[in-house]
Parts: sequence; C-alpha cells; structure tokens
Amino acid sequence: MKTTPSLRAIAAAVCVLAFPLSVQAEATAHAASKAGVAAPATLKRYELQTNIVDGKMVFIDAKGQVNPVLAANVGDTVELVLKSGEGAEHDLLIPELNVASAKFSANSGSTSVRFKVTRAGTFTYYCSIPGHRQIGMEGKLLVGGTSLAEAGAPKAAGAGAASESGQAAALALYTPAPSPMRGPDPSAVSVAANPASVPAAIGTRAPQTLKYRMETVELPGKLDDGTSFTYWTFNRQVPGPMLRAKVGDTVELTLFNAKDSKMIHSIDLHAVTGGHGGGQHTQVAPGQEKTVTFKALNPGLFVYHCATPLVPQHIAAGMYGMILVEPEGGLSKVDREYYVMQGEMYTGRPHGAPVHQEPNLEKMANELPDYYVFNGEVGALSKTHKLQAKVGETVRIYFGVGGPNKISSFHIIGEIFDKVYSEGSISSPKHDVQTTLVAPGGATIVELEVQHPGSYLLVDHALSRAGKGAVGVLEVTGEAVPGVYHAGAVQ
Repeated sequence: MKTTPSLRAIAAAVCVLAFPLSVQAEATAHAASKAGVAAPATLKRYELQTNIVDGKMVFIDAKGQVNPVLAANVGDTVELVLKSGEGAEHDLLIPELNVASAKFSANSGSTSVRFKVTRAGTFTYYCSIPGHRQIGMEGKLLVGGTSLAEAGAPKAAGAGAASESGQAAALALYTPAPSPMRGPDPSAVSVAANPASVPAAIGTRAPQTLKYRMETVELPGKLDDGTSFTYWTFNRQVPGPMLRAKVGDTVELTLFNAKDSKMIHSIDLHAVTGGHGGGQHTQVAPGQEKTVTFKALNPGLFVYHCATPLVPQHIAAGMYGMILVEPEGGLSKVDREYYVMQGEMYTGRPHGAPVHQEPNLEKMANELPDYYVFNGEVGALSKTHKLQAKVGETVRIYFGVGGPNKISSFHIIGEIFDKVYSEGSISSPKHDVQTTLVAPGGATIVELEVQHPGSYLLVDHALSRAGKGAVGVLEVTGEAVPGVYHAGAVQ
C-alpha cells in the first residue's frame, strides 16, 4: 500500500498556491490605509461552498476560487453565506474576531453569519470539525484601515487592548472547547460484531469476481453499561464485516455513505495495491457511493480502515475491519473460526462515567486511551457474545488491531497457541506460542486445540488494559482429557 502525502506537504502546497492571491488581496484591502484615506463602510457579501478538490476539503467562492482570500475594511459589515457542496457537516470560525457560524450540511441547508469588522489585520477563517482544517479548509480575511479601538484612544491603552485580544485569540485557537456533559443516549444499541460471523471457507477453486457493498453509518452505541458513544462504523458494527477472497480473485467494492452521516468516509484496504489502498478514490460524501476494483495479489489477513482525516479519529470511532485472502488450496480445515479485533478509545470523561462520551482529540494525539475494547465495546466478548468450543475441537481466531495507536500482546489465559501466522502472513507459521504481538493496522491468525473445559480469557497481556475493557471469554465444554490438568496433587 502506497502512503499518502503528509499533511505538512499538503498544507505547504495550499500555501504556495494561495500566495499570489494573498498578495493581490492584501494590496487591495490596505490601499485606503496606505493612502491615508478611510474607506467608506460597506456590506461585503461572500458566498462560500465546501467541496473536495484534488483530494482536499476546501471552501470555494462563486468564481470557483479555492479557499479564497476575502477582503474588507474596518467598519465594513461582512456577510458569509455558507453551503455544504459535498454534503458533509462543516462550520466556519474566525476566532480572532469572535466569529462562529452554525454548523451546516446538506441536510440542514445553507447558513449565514454576519459581523462588523472592527480590527485591521490578517485573520484566518477555517472549519473547526476535527480533521477538516488539517486537510485544507482554511483561508484568509484581510482587513485594511485603522482598528476602531485605536481611533481616538491613547496608544498605550490601544496596545493593551490589542495585546489582550491577541492573547484571547491564541487561547481560542489552541484550547479545546469544553464539550457539554449529557447522559447516556437512550437510543444507543450494541455495535459489537458477532465474532462467529466469519464467511465460509473458499478452498480450491478458480479465481472469481467478487462483489461487496458496504455502508458507512454513524450511530449511538453502547460503549459500556450506562455509557454511550457516537460510533462511526462499516455496516453498523465494530469491527466492520469480515471479507473473504482467494488469491487471484478480482474484488469489486462499493462504499455507500448513509445520507444522514455528518462526515465524509472512505476505505483503505491493506490487501490492495494502488490508489492508497482504495482510500484515494473512495472519499464518499453523505448520500453518495463510490466503487473500486482490485485484484487480490497476496494471500494473508489484512486490516482495512477509514482513510478520511483525521484518520486516527475515524479509526478510534470504530472504522476498521479485516479481509482474508486465502492462498491457493485454501487454509487447513478447523472446527470453529472467530473474528476479533482490538481498538482503543479516547473520551472526554473518565472510563466508566455514566454519560454519552465525546471523543477527546488531545488524548488521542498523546496516545492516552480511556478504553481498550475487543469488537467495539466493553463486554462485547464476555457478555454480548462469547466464543464457544468443545473439548477436542480446533479453534482458529482471526485477530487484528484497528488501533489507531497501540500494539496488542494477544494472549489466552490457560491456553497455548499451537500455530501462529504472525503479522497475518500465511506462508510461514510459528508453533507453540504463548503471546503474540500485533501492531496497530496489523493482524495475526492463531490456532489451538482445546483439551480441557473451562472459561478461557482473551486478553491483551499489557494487563492493565483488561481493566479498561480488553477482555473476552472462550467457553469450552465437554469432558476433560485425562492427565492434562486437575486441581491438587498427582493422583
């Protein structure tokens, strides 16, 4: 999978493209000031529509200019008419001027914000939805003239006011806005994927064309008892559905984004060669769909995830899953197969708080999770679902880590993995493994023959994480194999 250009590179490109326009607009906005003549106050009206251009989310004016430089003079009234062109939810802020629009989307329709300009200078407008500014949604407002606070006032007082205002603006830019606390959402549902929902084995056959259709859905889900969270999902579950193909197959994948979504979503499959794993051509706005086609070139177990900025936020909200590409001849037959993924979640309130949790991007950037979960929620594999087997059966677990940040030390307490396909590679399995490391965005396949009844715990052996939710149960029933284990002394 090819990597995308860095956000720093994208930002630099935007700045370079915007530079000549900035110079021209600045000259216009400050012409009256340089001439020593105060420009008459007027109404400046701008229409801005959001859209995706060259893979970036941007504002576009009526002339088609991307992230246009807006110009006004002190004393002018500025009206911004805002519309979501691609359908996702946005807003527009100019913190230094205390300007903030209402959120708007295709569902809500256009909105407008009107304000009087009282300060001269260069100000940044941007969308505050997480990830949108980083991927290109920002521009400049250039204001000429003399600040009203400075007119007729002593310079020292004016300077003090400007300094305080500048400090307030800086705080507004870099201090996260507090999120209101509200109780758990009564409409929250379980998003935990059933670990037994594994597609049937393929085995030996000629390559075929497979068609998959997936839907991205944003919905309130049960994070824990008495705690809810707004999940972003593939097919209303975490992880998203397990896909299965055979090496040599051609896969046609259509991604539909639900009409009531507020965000753009996409999919990057680590099994795909080209097109950023599909992420380059599946940036899908609410109510739309896009299709990519790829050949399954390499056998193995591969992670897929959303690739829309902020990518870690989309992943932490539940947007990950796996695709298995079977080798020629398929995999060896086993009695039971299960599908398990680990993820971590970063929330505004402490673990276990009886609230509707909001994502905390500062914790995410600092890699300080409040929750570690198997299959999306606390208790997903111990209360909502359990893995089951009978003594003498061979169990195969397809295990992956959505992340977005933390490595897992996957272990089953009281068992030993007979076979481990490290990093999802099917070509060279290991044998007799106690704990296996799985990187974020990585996968493994483990197999074990169960020989004694009991409740076996699936854990990340960084065991503090079990207290934050990362624990599951494999329930084994049947008669014990003599001599394998018993309580007490040798009999």
